[in-house]
Amino acid sequence: MLLRYQIMLEQAKALIDGERRVMPTLSNLSALIWESMDTINWAGFYVTAGEGKLLLGPFQGKPACLHIDFGKGVCGTAAATKQTQVVPDVHRFPGHIACDSESRSEVVVPMLDSEGNVVAVLDMDSPVESRFGPDEVEALEAVARLAADHCGWKDFRP
Repeated sequence: MLLRYQIMLEQAKALIDGERRVMPTLSNLSALIWESMDTINWAGFYVTAGEGKLLLGPFQGKPACLHIDFGKGVCGTAAATKQTQVVPDVHRFPGHIACDSESRSEVVVPMLDSEGNVVAVLDMDSPVESRFGPDEVEALEAVARLAADHCGWKDFRP
């Protein structure tokens, strides 16, 4: 992992130390990612809200879609498959949900609780095609795991 992303991960650990509530944790992490990564235009989370539904959570960037069904768009696909989605050109992704027409590439990391349930997704957009490579994916997956493992999801009600 690149040094700047190692630093971001260490900062993430320090920011959420002692805090198990979901919203403050995800709020600080979205702000940290926003400040740590260049050429991005959206950084944030969608949280699971009912069976097969994602609800907009803490983020940085332009206003975004409020609700996304599992299986719809890049976020919903990541949630449904429980696999990270890296999309070099969102305009070529079938069913892409265009919240910001300036976005060109996207990476979405599903966040799983200890029982393997999707509790949220970490979503990143960029106006640059093919912006997210292996270094960014590794760093974002590490941040998503940290948040998924750290938060008290059983007590969370979106």
